[in-house]
Amino acid sequence: MRYFDLQVNGYGGVDFNQDGLSVDSAERACARLSADGVDGALATIITENLPAMAARIGALARIIDYSSLARQVLRGIHVEGPFISDQPGYRGAHPLDAIRPPDLDTMKRLVNAGAGHIRIVTLAPECDDGLRVARWLLAQGITVAAGHCNPSLDQLKAAIDAGVSMFTHLGNGCPLELDRHDNIIQWALSLSDRIWCCFIADGVHIPFHALGNYIRAAGIDRCVVVTDATAPAGLGPGRYTLSRWEVEIGDDLAAWAPDHTHLLGSACTMARAASNLTDRGFTDVQIARLTSDNPRRAIGRI
Repeated sequence: MRYFDLQVNGYGGVDFNQDGLSVDSAERACARLSADGVDGALATIITENLPAMAARIGALARIIDYSSLARQVLRGIHVEGPFISDQPGYRGAHPLDAIRPPDLDTMKRLVNAGAGHIRIVTLAPECDDGLRVARWLLAQGITVAAGHCNPSLDQLKAAIDAGVSMFTHLGNGCPLELDRHDNIIQWALSLSDRIWCCFIADGVHIPFHALGNYIRAAGIDRCVVVTDATAPAGLGPGRYTLSRWEVEIGDDLAAWAPDHTHLLGSACTMARAASNLTDRGFTDVQIARLTSDNPRRAIGRI
């Protein structure tokens, strides 16, 4: 089985969010992704100060244009932030000092840096006044995803009405304690006939029993499995340095802060995610939809 991963922050020891990413490093990550069964992936750039984000997006765009191997594997860029919620729990591991309210000039700067390679932007729709940034992105043919956010049900409906079509790693990027029934997970699931629901299938970001419930609620045909892979993905357990953080990878391949207070992405591979799904009774056809067919459809690549 060949996979398509919409959220890869790094792989095989290479961090796509490092400053000065080289062609050799990017090609090394791409070769490892391909060897691990990934036909296509979106390199993901997360929240950082604006000059750094623009530079990192620009570096990836130039590498994709230059390298045939990078172009074969990296089918575009996923920009996750900086227009996300700054509230504790909802911002996850994104640095508070780099989160900013959505504004069109900033978004245009980041999109211009991407030189036509940005495929997804994740933002908090409740922070986007009049959904001005989301509407502009949609007009450029870029998929807009809600994520690291806490819109009301009405705000989420309005965002979907405007064209927001995806929810980034649903079940994560939100506090551990929520209202039992009235919360962002339930709101998104209630609208899953109109949006793609993405899930990290490592068993830690979402326990497998909950993941099964979510997929049954949304339906196989509206769900996407991603890894949210970081640089240690494919390297196994250990302690690594990742951008601003020290990261500890356990046998479960989740990436934890050393004090285990919060997750910092994953070191899970798509092959491991598929194996996890097999172990939970999903069929090969269902797994292919979740890890290959649906991700392509979600960004209009089928």
